[in-house]
Amino acid sequence: MATATADRGRPWRRRSAVPGLGLTLGVTVSILSLVVLIPLAAVAARALSLSPETFGRVAFSPRAVHAYALSLGTALIAAGINAVMGVLTAWVLVRYRFPGRRLLDALVDLPFALPTAVAGISLATLYGPNGWLGAPLARAGITLANTTGGIVIALTFIGLPFVVRTVEPVLRDLAADVEEASASLGATRLQTLVRVVAPALAPAWITGFALAFARGVGEYGSVIFIAGNMPYRSEIAPLLITIELEQFDYAAASAIALVMLGLSLGLLLVVNAGQAWMKRSTQA
Repeated sequence: MATATADRGRPWRRRSAVPGLGLTLGVTVSILSLVVLIPLAAVAARALSLSPETFGRVAFSPRAVHAYALSLGTALIAAGINAVMGVLTAWVLVRYRFPGRRLLDALVDLPFALPTAVAGISLATLYGPNGWLGAPLARAGITLANTTGGIVIALTFIGLPFVVRTVEPVLRDLAADVEEASASLGATRLQTLVRVVAPALAPAWITGFALAFARGVGEYGSVIFIAGNMPYRSEIAPLLITIELEQFDYAAASAIALVMLGLSLGLLLVVNAGQAWMKRSTQA
C-alpha cells in the first residue's frame, strides 16, 4: 500500500515491462559499439595510418573517384525511381482490392529475403544479350548488361521495398475520407494530391528514399553480375574495395571505405535534415 502511494506521489516513475533507462541505455550503447562503432573506428584507424600523400593517392585516384561517382550516382537515380514507383505500389496495395493483391504484397518483400547474388544472376540472365528482355532490347540497339543502366536496374530492384514498406503504414492511417472531403470542397485531383496527400506522406517518403539510397550505395552482390565490372565504366566502389582486399592491400581498401563512409554519412545527414525541416513545416 505504501509503495502504491509512493508511486502516485511520483508520477514520473512508472512501471515498465522493459528495465529502466540505465540498463537499457547501457545495453544499447554496448551493442551499437560492438556492431557499428568499433568496426567503423577500426576502418578509420587503418586508413589514417597511411601518410597523407599515400592516402590521397589511393583514396582519390582517378579510378577510385570514378567508382565513387558511379556508386553514388546510380544509387541516387535508383532511389529516385523507387521514390515514385514505391509510392504508386503502396497506393495500389492500400487503396484497392483486387485478385492477386496478397501475392503482389508478398512479392514486394522478395528482395529482402532473396540473396543478392541470386538477384544479380537473375537480372544478368534476364537482361543479358541472350536474355528474355536483353535480346529484344539488343536488337533495338539498347544494351543494359555491362552498363550503368544495368547497375540502376539492380539497385532499383533491391531498393523498392524500403519505400513501399515505409510509406504503406502512413497511407493506411490516411483515411480515404480526407480525399473525399477535399473533393467535396471543389479541389481537383492534383490539388488533393499536392495539398492533402503529399504533406502527410512527405516524412515517410523521404525516409524511404534515404533507406533505398543508403542500401544502393553499399550494394555489391546484385550488381557485380550485371555491371561487367570494367574500370572507368562499370566498376562500383564496393567492388574496388574487394579488389584491394584480394590483393591484401588492407590499408588501401580501408582508405576507399573511409571515403565512402564519409560521403554516405554526409548525404544521409542532408536527407535527414530535409526530413526534419519538412516535418516542422507540416506541423506549423
